[in-house]
Amino acid sequence: MKITQILVWAAVFALLPFSSFAQRGSGGWCTNNNYNRLFNPGTIEELKGSVVSVEKITPETGMSTGIHLMVKTEKGESVSVHLGPSWYIDNQDIQFMAGDMISVKGSKITYQNAPALVAMTVQKGEQTLTLRDNKGNPTWNGVRTGKGAGKGAGKGSGKGGGNGGGRNRSKS
Repeated sequence: MKITQILVWAAVFALLPFSSFAQRGSGGWCTNNNYNRLFNPGTIEELKGSVVSVEKITPETGMSTGIHLMVKTEKGESVSVHLGPSWYIDNQDIQFMAGDMISVKGSKITYQNAPALVAMTVQKGEQTLTLRDNKGNPTWNGVRTGKGAGKGAGKGSGKGGGNGGGRNRSKS
């Protein structure tokens, strides 16, 4: 009986780190929901302007919060720029705040009866945040579109400290 209890507790503690992944998942920010289907490759445009505010929104019931920017364009229009899920945007190197001058490329949509842009890329100074591809597939979903779709943006140092003791698996 005691051994069974120990094994059960060991299994619980072993699986505990994985429970956070299961709970968060994509937070409803998957490719095939009504909100993400608003992206239309035929309405892609670019705008430049100043960030008026950075806000958290919940686009649809069942989705986790997302980040959107209220932007005053060079033409004087106010446009809501939808970036993506908070859990993704908050963990990027580039962050946004009121007063930032930005350039955005994205799909023009109507959201809650107002013009909006679902962002593909947002540039601030020399930094660019890529959020979606030309078809609207979000980067946070790790979508691959065919063989060899990787961008090769790894940051490994490649110094190699091995002693060569591994088996050579190449077919020469």
